[in-house]
Amino acid sequence: MSTTLANDAPLAPPQPAPRRTLPAWLREPLLHFVLLGGLLFAIDHVIVGRADDPMRIVVGAAVDNEAREVFKASRGREPDAQELKALRAVWLDNEVLYREGLALQVDKGDTAIRERVIFKALSVVDANVKLPPFDDKLLRDWFEAHHVKYDEPARFDFQEAVLSGDSSEAAVRAFVEALNAGTPGDAKAGLRVFKGRPHANLVQSYGPEFAQSLEAATPGEWRAQRTRDGWRAMRLDAATTPRPASFEPLRGVVLQDWTDATLSEQRSAAVRALAKKYDVRDEVATK
Repeated sequence: MSTTLANDAPLAPPQPAPRRTLPAWLREPLLHFVLLGGLLFAIDHVIVGRADDPMRIVVGAAVDNEAREVFKASRGREPDAQELKALRAVWLDNEVLYREGLALQVDKGDTAIRERVIFKALSVVDANVKLPPFDDKLLRDWFEAHHVKYDEPARFDFQEAVLSGDSSEAAVRAFVEALNAGTPGDAKAGLRVFKGRPHANLVQSYGPEFAQSLEAATPGEWRAQRTRDGWRAMRLDAATTPRPASFEPLRGVVLQDWTDATLSEQRSAAVRALAKKYDVRDEVATK
C-alpha cells in the first residue's frame, strides 16, 4: 500500500458580508476587484453595445458561460446559483472600473491590458477612501461578531484508502473488514494521510455527510465512507476539540482585518455609486 502525506490546507475563514451577500472566498479585501486572475475574464468582445453607447453595460449569457468555465476549471465543479450571482457582481464591478479607467484616460500605454486599467481606476477610488475613527470597544465588538474567524476549529487526523480497481460499496466494505481484522491491505490501494484538517475543509473536500460521519467515528477503526467521489475506506486517527480565541493576543490581527474589511466595503460602495451612471442591462435575468 503506497502512502502519501496530504498537506493541511484549511479554508479561508469568512469575512464580513458586504452589501451584496458573497461566499467567503469572494469576500477578501481587494479580491472583489482585481485579484481573481482568470475571473477578470478579459472578454471585451462579448460586451454588447460598448461601441454604440459607452454608458451601457450588458451582462449577457457570455459572461455567465465564461464564469462557469473558469470556476469549474479552478474548483472542479459548476458554481451554484449564489456563486454565479457573486461572480457576475465581480464582473460588473470590474467592468465599471474599466470604463472609468478609460474615461480617465489611464489606459495610455496599456490599451491591451484590462487588469492594469482596472488597477489604475481603483487607485483613483482609493484616494477618496478614508478609515473612520476606531477604539478598543469597536474592535472588540467586531471581534465578537466574527469570532468564528479567530477560534481554533476542531481538527482531524485521518487516513484514506482508495481501491484502484473495484471501488463499489461492497468492495470497500470487504476491504475495510480485512483492514480491521489485521489483514494486509490490497497492494493496489493507495493510502493518503491527512493531518490537522478542520471541519470546514472536510465539508469542502468530501461533503457534509462525510464530515459528520468522521466526527462520530471511533479512532483507529477503519470504516466504509461515502464521499462525493465514491466509496472510500477511512480511519480516524485523532481529533482535537475547538478552542475559542481571546481578543488581547489577537488585537493587532483584528485591527488589520477590520481595516481591510472596512476599506473594502468603502471601495465596494464607491464602485457601485459609479455604476449608477451606467445603463446596466442584465440580459440573462430578463429572459
